[in-house]
Amino acid sequence: MFAAGAVLGLMLLSGCAGEEGSARGGSEDPSGEWGDSSDTTAPSLELDDDGSFSGTDGCNQLSGSWSIDEADHVQFEDVASTRMACEDVDTWLMDLSQATIADDTMTVLGTDGSEIGTLQRESD
Repeated sequence: MFAAGAVLGLMLLSGCAGEEGSARGGSEDPSGEWGDSSDTTAPSLELDDDGSFSGTDGCNQLSGSWSIDEADHVQFEDVASTRMACEDVDTWLMDLSQATIADDTMTVLGTDGSEIGTLQRESD
């Protein structure tokens, strides 16, 4: 019950934050494509405006949801992925937990908060 209240509270806060220029509504809006989606062997993510995301680590497919926390970090939640054995592919993106964004660089952090990799915003 408490968890449901906390989720509702976060949803309300994230809705308000967008109006005040947070990462979601401001110049650091994380929605869009990150990495090179035209290269099927490279890691990439697509963050949709509805709070869902999809992507690949260069072999496995990833999906889930994302939100912005009070520190303007992107939080990845409900992450699901395929688990194929991939020869010669660095599957670092499978360990994503959160990310920070500065300009056109997304720094992806693992569950322990350490940097595991970066993705560049894909040009329009």
